[in-house]
Amino acid sequence: MDIRKQLLKEHTKENTNLIVSYVAEQQERFDALMNLFLNDEYRVTQRAAWVVGEIGRKKVEMLKPHLKAMIFNLKQANLHDSIKRNTVRVLQELEIPESLWGEVADICFGYLASKSEAIAIKCFSMTVLLNITKKVPELKSELQILIEDQMPYGSAGFKSRGKRTLKALEKLK
Repeated sequence: MDIRKQLLKEHTKENTNLIVSYVAEQQERFDALMNLFLNDEYRVTQRAAWVVGEIGRKKVEMLKPHLKAMIFNLKQANLHDSIKRNTVRVLQELEIPESLWGEVADICFGYLASKSEAIAIKCFSMTVLLNITKKVPELKSELQILIEDQMPYGSAGFKSRGKRTLKALEKLK
């Protein structure tokens, strides 16, 4: 299968699942997908993001060799929401190496503090930050304040994730 051509063929769940099934069989295929996701044109990266997100749920170990590149990619300007959303969704599932905690926390705090960021990106960022805060308790108060400040104005999804995150933060020492 030519992954790039298949991504451009159509943007449907069926096509995404077809690509996921193909790519999940071999690390080399997944590596080729990641090359498209991280380096190709706007439309291809957008569509590849969905596949990457699905692989992250099913075979998270395939992502580990690409973790640094994915985090670096989040720092790029004008990223499509699908790239941010699917990358941060995957970061919720991964054991992020200590050497990357600072970078990931900075990115996720930025997303959470942003007034213009999509709700899903903010919610996934909350979870990533909670996971890091379990290892770096000094971040607890900053995360609590950010969530509490936005709770009165947040969507139902934000409020739900915010309440769960605040409850989990209260249990931390």
